[in-house]
Amino acid sequence: MSNKNKSLKQITEMTPESRYDYLVEQVKENKTLWSLQDLDGCVMLTTEEEDCIPMWPTEEAAALWAVDDWQDCQALAIPVDEWLERWVPGMQDDDLFVAVFPVQDDLGVVIPPHELEERLTPKQRH
Repeated sequence: MSNKNKSLKQITEMTPESRYDYLVEQVKENKTLWSLQDLDGCVMLTTEEEDCIPMWPTEEAAALWAVDDWQDCQALAIPVDEWLERWVPGMQDDDLFVAVFPVQDDLGVVIPPHELEERLTPKQRH
């Protein structure tokens, strides 16, 4: 069964690595990443070592996070070109990481932005 036919519930129950693969697949197809924002800007998550900005593959997946303390947040669509040109360098300058497709009980894979950038950009042939 392809990921296209999976329900959001099935997708959110995948392993963090599988959710990472799913996010990459969806972003390549839809050319958009999703985060959450409130009046102060983008939502930040903190692990023991890193400050992260969460990214999701779809608006629906991002909206699942917008509960409890986050209920005032809105899904933020980020065109992949803008993410690559502005977000990756900005996040690297600020020493921020990406929390890839977190779900309620699992922050997902936490990676430096350049790792996600490498998976989202076609390999340049030399």
